[in-house]
Amino acid sequence: MTSRSPAPPRLTPALARRESKRKKRLRTESIAERLRQEYPEARCALQHENPFQLLVATILSAQCTDKRVNLVTPALFQRYPKPSAFAAAEVPELEELIRSTGFFRNKTRALKGLGQALVAEHDSKVPNSMEELRALPGVGRKTANVVLGNAFGIDEGIVVDTHVQRLSGRLGLSQHQNPEKIERDLMELVPRDDWTLWAHLLILHGRNVCRARRPLCDQCVLLDLCPAATV
Repeated sequence: MTSRSPAPPRLTPALARRESKRKKRLRTESIAERLRQEYPEARCALQHENPFQLLVATILSAQCTDKRVNLVTPALFQRYPKPSAFAAAEVPELEELIRSTGFFRNKTRALKGLGQALVAEHDSKVPNSMEELRALPGVGRKTANVVLGNAFGIDEGIVVDTHVQRLSGRLGLSQHQNPEKIERDLMELVPRDDWTLWAHLLILHGRNVCRARRPLCDQCVLLDLCPAATV
């Protein structure tokens, strides 16, 4: 009979606060490796065929689930296949098509303005720089990161949504609540080539295990690495 090595001691909140940057990077590598094994198919959940479709879908995903957005976009893109179509869209019709995603009036203004800006300033093409993307209507840093990472393969930053924000705190990787400050903390810990994938891994783990309410700590592959674990 072979003996098993004892499990490493669980990281306590106090130890997490005192953890050196080097040790935190090593722990982050371990977290990433375990999540890669747990979610080998991790990728963007928003269905899209090109950068423009992803940009529109990401704008629609604000305060809405990816699942709901994926139900809405097929009919939306059939009716409005190009930026010029959004630019010329009748507001009531566009509002009705995206109503179920929530905040549909604000999103309609953003999408119509987006179409107009892409036609007027970018020859109907989605730009591939953070500065140009953020200058477009309805596009903030999070949306720009989604498009750059998933449509263009450019790791400019790390997407910080509600799941990434929650898990970054629970895992002791950031003590901030502001998404841009959390992103800066993560960018110091995660290798640049993994920035896009990192967000997908945390999002999947947040949906499946590390839920906002009643996280399933007893089923978590990160149990011994998590200062917030309750088991």
